[in-house]
Amino acid sequence: MEHLHLPSSSQLIKSLTKPSASLTPFSHLHSNFNPKSPALKFSIFSTHSIKIYYINPSCRLRLRHSPPLTAAENDFTPPPPPPSESNASNRKLAVFVCSAVTVALAIANRVLYKLALVPMKEYPFFLAQLTTFGYVAIYFSALFMRYRAGIATDEMLAIPKLPFIAIGLLEALGVVAGMYSGAMLPGPAIPILNQAFLVWQLAFSMLLLGRSYSLNKLAGCFLVAAGVVLAVTSGSEHDQLLSGVWIVWPAMMIASAAFQAFASVLKESVFLDAATRLKGKLLDIFVVNSFGSGFQALFVLLFLPLLSNLKGIPLSEFPTYLKSGAACFLNIGNNTSGCDGAPLLPLLYIITNIAFNISVLNLLKFSSAVVSSLAVMSSVPISIYILSLPLPYLPGGVTLSPFFVLGSVVLMMGLVVYNVSWPLKQNSDIL
Repeated sequence: MEHLHLPSSSQLIKSLTKPSASLTPFSHLHSNFNPKSPALKFSIFSTHSIKIYYINPSCRLRLRHSPPLTAAENDFTPPPPPPSESNASNRKLAVFVCSAVTVALAIANRVLYKLALVPMKEYPFFLAQLTTFGYVAIYFSALFMRYRAGIATDEMLAIPKLPFIAIGLLEALGVVAGMYSGAMLPGPAIPILNQAFLVWQLAFSMLLLGRSYSLNKLAGCFLVAAGVVLAVTSGSEHDQLLSGVWIVWPAMMIASAAFQAFASVLKESVFLDAATRLKGKLLDIFVVNSFGSGFQALFVLLFLPLLSNLKGIPLSEFPTYLKSGAACFLNIGNNTSGCDGAPLLPLLYIITNIAFNISVLNLLKFSSAVVSSLAVMSSVPISIYILSLPLPYLPGGVTLSPFFVLGSVVLMMGLVVYNVSWPLKQNSDIL
């Protein structure tokens, strides 16, 4: 009597639980198979992922092992696991941590901005140029190290440079206009006027990225704008914070906020476009910072004739102006009266400003341009309070009028209303 030849149990289990297994049960019938034999019966039960088959032994049937067809068919790649639900919570945590760091750096940046302009009041262009070239040196050095480490790739460096030209132009206009006006404005007025940033950014986000905003966000934006106007223009002429200040300087500060808001939205569009070009991989922030600061430095140099005329300095005397600015920055030489606090305060501002910009861009990568601006604006009330106090090299302090306080409260209410529902990054269409 001929016996039934079955594969070992391990081979059978492997073949039955693996789609591309090389064992094919019942692939060949023996030649003396009796058609009058009782039908083959199977009894199947499962324990987790293992199926056990009981075969009727009265049927004279021989199983033969078949060799694998190809090596590729014998390779089994399990499907990717479903996305973890913890990814969303991890991203929210990253946004929260980045926001907290950004708020702390924003406070220090606002206070040091005004303090740095005390010794450099007559040389704001020199400070702007020095800050810009500091960006270029630090950012490109960091980019080179990250490229050598494989963090920044050739694909990242090959992204189109036209957006960076626009970003550099806008940031050059923003930094120069901001420093010229900031040197002439009272300290607490600077954070208030800079809140026009949110209004500009909301408009540019809708125009360039195709975003739509809910009613509470539009209402919050309106309250922010109303708070700015109330804080700096209401009250009697004597009580106004900007009394005695030429209207050009606050207008220039608001224009500076518009330039920077436009540049911030363009940076977000660069990240969105790069995510498509890099097949979902995040663009390294130092690529954006480096090329943006490089073009910014170029445009600041191109603005030399215009800036010298605004300052009343003939272009032929501009080298002397730069030399005097360098002497004031280093606080050396005979003509350095009024340069007390240099170089410590300008250097502290430059270092803090670079760290602040990296933090904002990192938050922008995880969230959106408007979320990053909200984190920056959360520093406004603390910055206003600190700048109203007697500070080193600003010993007098500033008395805040009731209308200024009321406007600040309205502004913060606008931020709260806007921030009632805090979304993560939304899908945007780049025009």
